[in-house]
Amino acid sequence: MVRRVAVVGAGSSGLVCVKCCLEEGLEPVCFESSNDIGGLWRFRENPEPGRSSTYRSLVVNTSKEMMCFSDFPMPAHFPSYMHNSQLLQYLRLYATHFDLLRHIRFQTTVLSVKQRPDFSSSGQWEVVTESRDGHREQQIFDAVLVCSGQYTSPVTPLKDFPGFETFRGQYCHSWEYKDPDPYQGKKVVVVGIGNSGGDIAVEISRAAKQTLLSTRQGTWVMGRTSSRGLPVDMSVITRPVALLTAVLPRRLLSWAIERSLNQKYDHQLYGLMPRHRIMDYRPLINDELPVRILTGLLVMKPNIQEFRGSTVVFEDGTTEAQVDAVVFCTGYNYSFPFLPSSIFPGPGHELTLYKHVFPPWIECPTLAVLGVFQVIGSIMPAVEMQARWVTRVITGFIQLPPKEKMLKDIEKERKRYIKGHPCPKVASLQLDYIPYLDDLAGQFGVRPKLLRLLLRDPHLGLSVLLGPCTPYQYRLYGPGQWAGARQAILTQWERVAQPMKTRAVPEPPSSRLPLLLALSGAALVVAAVCARNNLQDLLASPSN
Repeated sequence: MVRRVAVVGAGSSGLVCVKCCLEEGLEPVCFESSNDIGGLWRFRENPEPGRSSTYRSLVVNTSKEMMCFSDFPMPAHFPSYMHNSQLLQYLRLYATHFDLLRHIRFQTTVLSVKQRPDFSSSGQWEVVTESRDGHREQQIFDAVLVCSGQYTSPVTPLKDFPGFETFRGQYCHSWEYKDPDPYQGKKVVVVGIGNSGGDIAVEISRAAKQTLLSTRQGTWVMGRTSSRGLPVDMSVITRPVALLTAVLPRRLLSWAIERSLNQKYDHQLYGLMPRHRIMDYRPLINDELPVRILTGLLVMKPNIQEFRGSTVVFEDGTTEAQVDAVVFCTGYNYSFPFLPSSIFPGPGHELTLYKHVFPPWIECPTLAVLGVFQVIGSIMPAVEMQARWVTRVITGFIQLPPKEKMLKDIEKERKRYIKGHPCPKVASLQLDYIPYLDDLAGQFGVRPKLLRLLLRDPHLGLSVLLGPCTPYQYRLYGPGQWAGARQAILTQWERVAQPMKTRAVPEPPSSRLPLLLALSGAALVVAAVCARNNLQDLLASPSN
């Protein structure tokens, strides 16, 4: 009998889960509370409680070749770093291509997910949903995949700032922020320096009279491009870099990377210098923040100590008077109100998951939470790998270890990350991109076989071994093998270049200098060898 699987949410994670269920012969039913797909990437003018929200100008921080699904490359004409509307367009193309929409029930909210009385033997769940017209329905499912995301419950820590009740200006969370128009000509304080905080502070600084960016810890800042202006993630998310990260001391790696970043702009001089090392926490991806600081349109400040009406007092004793607005970019609590408290106690609590997916306390591994992690890399391919692995577990092709072993593995990972993340909740979310993908992929035979590739197809093998770890690598072998994976890997740089070929440019002038240098070098080598031989002959000749 075909197993029915409930998928909660039709964002990027929910869509790929539906597809993976279909590939494994399962019957997915996806419940989406809104009237459309896309989740976080669907811009809405007015944010809706309980749903993710984004700002109008948002551009992704990972390049298209690194963030696409493994058997569906982004359109070649799309830019490497896309506006949120283009990513939504990609998700629509994906859903249409794999015929996913007919498995989605829109405007249907999941109210509760509970174990059936015979759960220990059946592994089944009772799922209660409510449609737009208020009709409630209870259904039985063999498995539940939670894909509702981690950006639905904003954290606005007003109680952490004494005197905030005396502030009479406007304030909001980044979840509510849409564009800088309301801040035209005003003095604005942005609190928090994650990726949203950096983007929003830069954007507001173009409209506001003065923008101040307040941070407790500081941050390391990287741009989206590396050498020759190519996408930075395609340069650093590679297997050689992952190997160096695994074998070299973290302090040495941090020193080398920090030195490189400081060569571009001195983080101490710019007021950005963080307390943590670069290897301990994700950097801020932002191309414009240092420039805005350099022009004086954005001012870095420490954490806020207190509010005194419209005056903001910072921890270093400095004050800023006549502040008109505050934007809190202070993160989110993941929230799953429909799950039993035995699995998820509530917002603010640490979520304990084996391989960042399965609650280890459940007798039958038929409930999985996907996409709740933090990584230096792209989330979408990592969630896709989770979905491929999870559906193999549900169908019984993969067996999870005993609960004790899963808990031991979770604790080992937590201790590994706790040094750079004193907060256990944050530490529990961290993972290393390539090792994580390889770990899951190896459990069902889709990890790239590097030696075989190098022997049988050297061109492809070298691209996989030395090039960017694009998602296509995990479609070369095993279940879900895709015939187009090889071609996708070998043409990935062509798709990076295509959207920029919008103007005919002259070829660079040919130069004989490299040839002359090569010939000169060869001549020097020959001369050195001849001189060495002549010297040996001289030493070997009898003296007169």
